[in-house]
This record gives sequence, C-alpha cells and structure tokens, in this order.
Amino acid sequence: MNKQSILEWLESKDEEYTRMAEEIWKNPQVAYEERFASELQMTHLADRGFRIWENIGGVRTAFVAEYGSGSPIIGILGEYDALPGLSQEVSSTRSEIIPNGPGHGCGHNLLGTAGVEAAVAIKQLMDNGELKGTLRYYGCPAEEVLSGKTFMAREGVFDDLDCALTWHPGTSNIAANMSMQAMVSIKFHFKGVTAHAAAAPHAGRSALDAVELMNVGSNYMREHVQDGSRIHYVITDGGMAPNIVPDQASVWYYLRGAAKEQVDDMLERIRKIAAGAALMTETEVTDEILAFCFETLPNDTLNGVMLENMKLSGAPDYSAAEKEFAKELVSMVDPKIVEMSRKQYGSRFQELLPAGFHYYPQLKGVSVGGSTDVGDVSWITPVGQVMTTCAPVGVQAHSWQATASYGSSIGFKGMHLAAKTMALSLFDLFTDCELITKAKAEYSAATAGKTYKPGIPQGAKPPAPAISDIELVQY
Repeated sequence: MNKQSILEWLESKDEEYTRMAEEIWKNPQVAYEERFASELQMTHLADRGFRIWENIGGVRTAFVAEYGSGSPIIGILGEYDALPGLSQEVSSTRSEIIPNGPGHGCGHNLLGTAGVEAAVAIKQLMDNGELKGTLRYYGCPAEEVLSGKTFMAREGVFDDLDCALTWHPGTSNIAANMSMQAMVSIKFHFKGVTAHAAAAPHAGRSALDAVELMNVGSNYMREHVQDGSRIHYVITDGGMAPNIVPDQASVWYYLRGAAKEQVDDMLERIRKIAAGAALMTETEVTDEILAFCFETLPNDTLNGVMLENMKLSGAPDYSAAEKEFAKELVSMVDPKIVEMSRKQYGSRFQELLPAGFHYYPQLKGVSVGGSTDVGDVSWITPVGQVMTTCAPVGVQAHSWQATASYGSSIGFKGMHLAAKTMALSLFDLFTDCELITKAKAEYSAATAGKTYKPGIPQGAKPPAPAISDIELVQY
C-alpha cells in the first residue's frame, strides 16, 4: 500500500469517523468525566485488535491503545473533553442545546477522532507486513484543565516513545511551530474567624479580606514579571453573607510564562504574597496545585514531515452552503476581532476558510498565549503538531461559534485532513528511521540535557476516583 492507497482507504471511511466525531460532539463531557468518548474510542480500537490499557495514572477516562511490536514506538495524542457553558446547536445564532451545558468549543471531538482514524489506517499496513514497529494511540482526558497528560506522564506511559504526533482544530492549515506557555493552576484557601459583621467585627478575622489583599498584591506584581507572562484569577469562595465575617475564602490562580522556570519563579513570589496577606489579616493560608504543565517544544523535523503530508493530502473543497454558514458565523463576531484574526501570524487571510498550507519560520519557538499539557509530552519525546481549518477565520476557540463549527461539516473536513496528515506522516516515520533520528537530535538540543519532572506534586491526585493499578483489558 502506497500513500495514495492510504488516502483512498481513509476517504472510504469518512462517514464512519464523521459519525464518531458527531456522536462525541452530541455527548459532551467535561474534564475527567469523558466516559462516553473514551469508551467509544476504546471499544472501536479494541474491536480492531488494539491492546487496551485503561485507568492510566488513576484517571478512569485515560487509556492507551497499542498495536504491533518492536521499534520504533510512535504515539498519537488524542483528546476528547468538552468545555462548560458552551452548549450550542449547529447554528449561526446563539442556540443552546442544554442551558449552560457543556459543548465542544475547542474541537476535541475532532481531535481525538482524527487520531483514531489515523491509527486504524496504519494498523492495516502493519497487518499486511508493510510496516514494522509499535503504534500507540493515547486517549488523553482533561486537556482543558491542563493536567490529564501530566498525570499520564507521571505514570511513565510516554517514556519509551521514539516520537509522537498530534494536531488541533484551528482556522488555517499550519505547522504549529510556536510554543504554548507553561502554566500552573493553583488554589489558595484562607481560614479566619467568623463573627457578627456589625455587632462584633473586632472578633472576626476575615478570610475574604486576605483574598482581596492577595489579589491587590498580585496585581502590583504584574509590573514586575517578564514580558508575555500572565496572571489571572477568580474568587471561588467569598463567604456566605455580608453580615458574617467570612472565616473561609478561596481564590484560584493561573500563572503563565514562556518557560516553566519563569512560572516556578512567579509561583514562589505569589506564595509570598499569599503569606503576606495572611499575616496582615491574622488568618491562615494553604494552597493546592491542580495542574502544572510545561511549555511546548516544537520540533521542526516532525512538523516539516507533517506539513508536506498535509499538502499531499490536499485542501478540502467547501460547498456554497458551508461558505455561507461560515459567513453567518463570522458576522456574529466583533469585526475588530475578525480583523485581528485575519492578520494572525503576520499573514492576512482573505478567505474565511483558508485552503492554503503555511509554515512561519519567524514563529519557531515563539511563546504565544494559551497553554496545553501537550507541553509535558514534548519534554519527554519529540512531538510534531499541525492545525487545520475547522472553523472560519475570526471564530475564536472556546466560543459558541466554535462549538457550532466543530459540529458542522466544516469541522469534519478539517478533521479528515488531520487524519490523513498524521497517517501519511506515520508511514514516513515507520519507513525512514533517519527522520526519527533527526527529530531526536533536535529534541536533545532543545531540552539541553534537562530531565522532565512532572510539575504537579507527587501526592497530587486527579479528581476522578483513583485506580490503584493499570490493568490490561482484553476485549
């Protein structure tokens, strides 16, 4: 089977994998609750002969599906969690399916499905004896809270990979050679003394005062962090009633930076601010780290292979109805935001559904907004990544317009392009080990001898019920 045969096989399976992505889109579940998607994908892969390991790292919706044996060992990273509050019909007007319900506003219904599609395509070649090695699909939960892959990484399931491939839905077809930011998600809990806020305020020690003072301190800290760093927070518990001095209050912070070392420094400083707020208010403070992901390390070797195969796969054709739907969706976005999106990456996209293929050398390793736990994997093994057009230019991720796009034929066409790109790239990597050698050399230079150590504390556990052992499940 040559590359053209792979493309023909994938095209014959369009409807099957469109249905899978659509079913996941119709059954959105948020981080650590993605039972529908994980079980659907596990069953699909098990039925096709993949060996399945469930409950990775104590996360019941994390799994690994493996086929073949020996070297090289190549992984595909998949995701399938939804976002809260983004329920939306495939419509160009705001129309929730479930009021304030979850929705796939980041396209993870497409992300994981394309990985499954590519994995099954390559499995056919292994069955025919045309490819040798080990192929793994990683069912990764909870990317939206930036910790699923970190818990999996702590379990060591990525350690023996020679390289890995992934992708993400976007608004253009590009090699993702920029770097997403490192980030820590941390909650601070203050404990004070309750009292009647009018009759005996002197008897109280307000935990809410401590939270507010901490936030004041962190806002002054903003002036004294490296460019591009981000500090954002929400008060998750501010007390029960105005006439009761709050004895408990909590605030949830995200700290982001271009490198984990920067975030480590910001974390040390923000903890001092929390301690100072507690000292000023005569309260006590504790903290808990919920997630701590590394910045992503782009790999030009793997990205280059993927970009060439994306070009070989060819851009989708969009119907008049799809173009009209794209136009209607974009009309619901602030024109200034749309214009900024057109100029993204220094290139002006005139088409709402770009069909071209792009690589931006000036962005190699440049830190951009946003974070992903793919960063953890990229510090363990070389990772290649592309983005494909799954929504029109101007539509922002984590919006209801994105949910509508990712449940439409526009999103499905971008997904199939990603599946073809990964399948053809896997073919190249399994047949040309020099590519992997080159990717590893680039990875070694980028990591500069640093050893990956998960950012989350050793004792931290995922919110899902813990599973003591990883069990091999035979279907």
